[in-house]
Amino acid sequence: MSKKARVSKAKPQFGNYRSFSMHSTRRQFKPNMQNKRFYVPEYDQWVQLRVSTSELRTIDKIGLVEFLKRNDIPVKAVLKGRYR
Repeated sequence: MSKKARVSKAKPQFGNYRSFSMHSTRRQFKPNMQNKRFYVPEYDQWVQLRVSTSELRTIDKIGLVEFLKRNDIPVKAVLKGRYR
């Protein structure tokens, strides 16, 4: 399964493993993705999305509809299940 979020485009970051001798090898920091159901009271529907935990905190703070507007994602497309 892809580690890239469809809702806000969260993607892996890259860095280095560092051993005791300071030898470095490349590594990947993957986003903490969660499957979560959200209730949209404006449309009286439940929506299931795959979002990162930092996005989850933002959605709890400003609401799902405002979050989608800020990311230029149509609400109706999310309600139809195109952004899972």
